[in-house]
Amino acid sequence: MNVKKHSGELVPFNPDALTHSLKRSGASESQVERVYTEIKTRLYDGISTRELYELAFDSLKNQRDSYAARYSLKKALKDLGPEGFYFEKWIGRLFAQDGYLAITSQTVQGHAVSHELDVVAYKDDKLLAVECKFRNDVDAKISVTTPMYFKSRFTDISGIQYSFFNKNVSFTDGWLVTNAYLTSDSKTFGEYYNINLLSWDYPKDNSIKVRVDHKGLYPITCLTNLGDQEKSTLMKKQCILVLDLIDKPDFLKGLQIDNQRKKRILMEAQELINMPLNKAIKL
Repeated sequence: MNVKKHSGELVPFNPDALTHSLKRSGASESQVERVYTEIKTRLYDGISTRELYELAFDSLKNQRDSYAARYSLKKALKDLGPEGFYFEKWIGRLFAQDGYLAITSQTVQGHAVSHELDVVAYKDDKLLAVECKFRNDVDAKISVTTPMYFKSRFTDISGIQYSFFNKNVSFTDGWLVTNAYLTSDSKTFGEYYNINLLSWDYPKDNSIKVRVDHKGLYPITCLTNLGDQEKSTLMKKQCILVLDLIDKPDFLKGLQIDNQRKKRILMEAQELINMPLNKAIKL
């Protein structure tokens, strides 16, 4: 049986990959088996990856909201679009959670031309220039031309002192971050020229999906009990992470949500963050 990707490409259905992704939701072995059995009866040759995702999502949500929320991480990152503005904000928060001072949307003058930097982060005398490549297609791949272009930009700003975070410092490291995938040439180029690369599944042991599960850095768009407009309103209020909502439930004020649904939203948020790591991920 084949599955149709977003691009229209047909690829063989991989039951092990589906089962693995279901296990990452935090569901128990018996729950995963129940979900997989239910999905299997509704599969057909040529089913789209989107329909397959929706089948799994709905079945997991019937088990527990937080399972579906964790399973939806890739889509939730896409929902930080469509332009990627909130994806940049979210990446800034990822660096901040690692102890960096981080700001977004900065413009600096290089040796030759000026450059817009998506995120600038600082910690322990390290100043990072971070470029975010957001993609609306969850199956998209970043080709080698992107890290090549980023290398030339980083070279142009290297060796210059800038004023950030009340310090005069030069950029020490460049980061290229994407919610999509990286081609093998992109990885090879980045590794050779010491460009830090971060994507949905790379590096294998420290990718976006691994970092998020380990540190609970789920974007607010993961929550299944919030509507699209409600998520948009929360992000405009700078409620970017699920953790933000847990720390400040008052973000929900003004959303015209009754108390019963507020309780369900906050319960889902707490369960998503508090899921034991040995259940949340088994790589």
